[in-house]
Amino acid sequence: MSTSEPTPHLHADEESRDRAADDWGHLVRLRPRAVARPSTVDEIVAAVEHAEARELPYAVRGQGHSATGATQVEGGIVIDTSGFRAVHHVDHDRITVDAGARWSEVLRASLALGRTPPVLTDYLELSVGGTLSVGGIGGASHRHGLQADNVLELEVRTPDGTIRTCSAAEDRALFDAVRGGHGRHGIILRATLRLTPAPERVSRRLLGYDSLPDFLTDQRRLIAGREFDHLEGLAKPADDGSGWQYLLDVATHYTWTPPSFTGHGLRHRTEECLDQEYFEFLDAMAPHEALLRETGAWHQPHPWLNAILPDSAADEVIAETMRALDPADLGVPDGGLVLLYPFHTNAIRTPQCRLPDEPVAFLFALLRTAPADDGAALRRMLDGNEILRRRTLDSGGFIYLEP
Repeated sequence: MSTSEPTPHLHADEESRDRAADDWGHLVRLRPRAVARPSTVDEIVAAVEHAEARELPYAVRGQGHSATGATQVEGGIVIDTSGFRAVHHVDHDRITVDAGARWSEVLRASLALGRTPPVLTDYLELSVGGTLSVGGIGGASHRHGLQADNVLELEVRTPDGTIRTCSAAEDRALFDAVRGGHGRHGIILRATLRLTPAPERVSRRLLGYDSLPDFLTDQRRLIAGREFDHLEGLAKPADDGSGWQYLLDVATHYTWTPPSFTGHGLRHRTEECLDQEYFEFLDAMAPHEALLRETGAWHQPHPWLNAILPDSAADEVIAETMRALDPADLGVPDGGLVLLYPFHTNAIRTPQCRLPDEPVAFLFALLRTAPADDGAALRRMLDGNEILRRRTLDSGGFIYLEP
């Protein structure tokens, strides 16, 4: 009796192949032979086995938010999991979803029961499998680690063709290899994520600084106190064009009574107070995305670099980079920005995520947007990124999102 392998439905039309040859970065174009769009585990496995049987390279794509072609493959099969997104089970302490589910869908499903994932990235339209494969950092990481630290169980298709369930208690080696493993040790098919009680509202303070040293010092003080549920920072051009201003974004969750904010002896120059619903706070990128899509900036090149700096080198590397950084080479009018905030390294327990050997590290992210048709401007941005990459590695840091 003979058996035959399942045959996946592959899309080889020009539009499908062109779309799969692009990503958020718009810097790399690797054109696949075909695209699979599975909606079940069996369909994902069929697509992988089809590629392996023909010795074709393949890449698994979630929302295509890579900046450097990580989910593209020349002449092979792209497995687009954006339709593989079911929410299977929600309980008071956990939620189980397909790897292609977006975090916005996870959040909506969990909030229906008054629960939330402890850590969310700034942009909620990323796939669960995508962020768990790289780590998933956000404004709550100084308290709760990465999204990959808040996984209870994974279902994984391993390179030897088996489907295995792994967790901290079962098949721990695979569990530790896959989280933050950039897909090298298997394809995440399904994830059970930790949930915690969700607040109703968020009390938020946006604190403005002219002085980078004061800004960094106050960030360190605040994460040491562990008082705030959310802590991030960013840099933007000064209003008078004289340099950079720094914005410290801190927030506390609450349900009934807004918390008081005493100032903590901080050295900020300006202060803005916001009170928001919890989902509105977490989905703050949504109106910015709509604007960038409207202006076309969403579809321009995004030469991003996310550096993880050791605390001991952060002041020097950040100051040198900001002194040399021209707002034009960030693409500020088109949405370019600098993210800059510290976190406790002992909050991160995902073995595959490389961190400096110090108690505190800083995320220093140059999130650039290049003009659509200006190769010289793009080259300057990439050259600037390479300088920061060298400084980061020389200081004992690492580049987030790079395996």
